[in-house]
Amino acid sequence: MQTETLKITILGSGTSTGIPVVGCRCATCLSDHPHNQRTRCSALLSYGKYNILIDTSTDLRQQALREDIRHIDAVFYTHSHADHLHGIDDLRGFNLHSRKRIPIYGSEQTLATIRTSFSYIFDKSEPASYIPRLELHPITEVTELFGLKIIPIAMQHGQMDTFGYRCGPFAYLTDCNVIPPSSLEHLEGLEVLILDGLRFTPHSTHFNIPQAIEMAQKIGAKQTLLTHLSHEVDHPVHDQQLPDGVNLAYDGQQFNFSIN
Repeated sequence: MQTETLKITILGSGTSTGIPVVGCRCATCLSDHPHNQRTRCSALLSYGKYNILIDTSTDLRQQALREDIRHIDAVFYTHSHADHLHGIDDLRGFNLHSRKRIPIYGSEQTLATIRTSFSYIFDKSEPASYIPRLELHPITEVTELFGLKIIPIAMQHGQMDTFGYRCGPFAYLTDCNVIPPSSLEHLEGLEVLILDGLRFTPHSTHFNIPQAIEMAQKIGAKQTLLTHLSHEVDHPVHDQQLPDGVNLAYDGQQFNFSIN
């Protein structure tokens, strides 16, 4: 059986405001440490010759230029909040390069919101123009794409349903404060887990860092990285205070796995 390499790039590790926050003068926002410069949450899965995005963050253009991403072959959406979605128009540059439509995947609810919020992309009554060329693909269960199995992980983000995704020994679970037992069954044997951990103080729709640590210990991945970090989190200060096996994610961080 042929072995392929799955490379994961954390494109963005910041919360919905990005870090630094516009107008803020706190120590984290004034910091010049590179790990405190955080764009909005997104990840890239590179498998063989294919690139798969998880979410089109508000900072997609900046992230693509920084990481020299030259093509996107599919997008998987976690949910439809603006910071995870509103970079969608920047997909049109990849359309121009490939001259192909890009398939986008997500829950029926997420794709319905995308269709409504960005009707100019999908409304065929509009005249052709310089717009993203996308195809909607609702998913509810494991999907095989380009030879890679991607498992949607059902979660709760306050009152909103969201998806995380598992690929081989890696899982990406952002924007959640509940992971039900039925989803935990799909998260055994992970090498690397990317997990929502917004800040130290409580929040109504995100795991805070103590809750994320508790969930990380329950899941038992070899390494857990906390993402969607707010400006309450000062990377070089707080990263060293976390328990063994748990760290803070940062923009541009990469991992490689062998997939059979």
